[in-house]
Amino acid sequence: MNLNEPINAQRVGQAVGKYRWTICALLFFATTVNYLDRQVLSLLAPDLSTQFGWSNSDYANIASVFQFVYAISMLFAGRVVDKIGTKTAYVVAIGIWSTGAIMHAFAVPMGEGIGAVFSAFGIAMIPVSIAGFMVSRAVLAIGEAGNFPIAIKATAEYFPKKERSFATGIFNSGANVGAILAPICVPLIASLWGWEAAFIVIGMLGFVWVGVWIALYEKPEQQKRLSAQELAYIRSDQVVQVVTRPIPGVADKKVSWFKLLTYRQTWAFAFGKFMTDGVWWFFLFWLPTYLSAQYGMKGQAIVMPLAVLYSMTMVGSIGGGWFPSYFMSRGDAPYDGRMKAMLVIAFFPLLVLLAQPLGYISFWVPVLLIGVGASAHQAWSCNIFTTVSDMFPQKSIASVVGIGGLAGGLGGVVMTKIGGWVIDHYKLIGDIHTGYMIMFAICALAYLVAWSVMKALVPRHKEITDL
Repeated sequence: MNLNEPINAQRVGQAVGKYRWTICALLFFATTVNYLDRQVLSLLAPDLSTQFGWSNSDYANIASVFQFVYAISMLFAGRVVDKIGTKTAYVVAIGIWSTGAIMHAFAVPMGEGIGAVFSAFGIAMIPVSIAGFMVSRAVLAIGEAGNFPIAIKATAEYFPKKERSFATGIFNSGANVGAILAPICVPLIASLWGWEAAFIVIGMLGFVWVGVWIALYEKPEQQKRLSAQELAYIRSDQVVQVVTRPIPGVADKKVSWFKLLTYRQTWAFAFGKFMTDGVWWFFLFWLPTYLSAQYGMKGQAIVMPLAVLYSMTMVGSIGGGWFPSYFMSRGDAPYDGRMKAMLVIAFFPLLVLLAQPLGYISFWVPVLLIGVGASAHQAWSCNIFTTVSDMFPQKSIASVVGIGGLAGGLGGVVMTKIGGWVIDHYKLIGDIHTGYMIMFAICALAYLVAWSVMKALVPRHKEITDL
């Protein structure tokens, strides 16, 4: 296989093989496992809150630990991925997060040990159940922070730009599948063997995936299952970068965070993530609690509503990944086509404003309206991720995604803390309906604000070539 042979239009147009879609399938299943693991706690939260006496603020604190550690870890995850490579990074990441998932089963005894340490240093002790779950969530977050920087980098390695948002939409839909499977599996496992078993059984899935990943993944240039035609197709829009590479060795130098922060493109991505990631976190962590508080639904009763809602998000993820190709086919550059698609997508979450006013009709009304908002988020997500590979060279993609992940995680912390405080406040005055109305309004408007600032920072496509 000659990696430097010319790539011509006729050859690119030939049947090129499909192994890149096997890699996409692996990324899809990794993301599915990722969301299964993080969803277990939210589904068990109503029962665990009763068992351990948690308030909404207590639960928000536990969830915020995950989001805060996830945010910080995302920053370093991107750097680690760029340094050690895609294959090794996934093995490390899933090994850590699967261990963290299983640790939840032992959270209460762990919390007792943490309490003893706090007491020895004269620090006011956190209730043992909260302390144990906080530590478990932190370990889970450290590992899970690697998933999206790794997956986005793998997509950039295995797909030409015109296919990246579609491939991202497919693997990103694993989040929706995980969110659908979780309410089906978790309450069933918990009812048969106890809540601890739910964390252990779901946590073990990651170790199974690692074995398949090790067997099937290599860099494209080293992948024996990849044909010369498919490799040429993958590299078809990278020729300019290869030909115009400056002084030998310079392109391989590590790019500092400070250097990346000098680009408006980095800030546009980071702000978009900050404003919108928290919306998904809110839907993911608070929907079971919302259905319990508003409609008295727990356990198996929430399976069907959540399954329907997250099935809707699959449409948004895959359809959103395809949508920019409509604008690209009309001559727009990849970034410009994506921004047009994201503007259209940003209007759909406004329907969430109707969830509370029309909720008296049936619980299905808010479920379906929130489903539209969550579906729009997934459409938005696969496009905002892909803007990074539109504008940055491959060697810095994971680092930029990590910076955006930090911003998104911090946005999630802010959203979760606001949610816990607002809902507890209005619960105390007997008006929880208004509490959720406020939170849904924030979720509905976030995307238009994010798009407006992103467009102001990067008005038109401008690829970075000086890194």
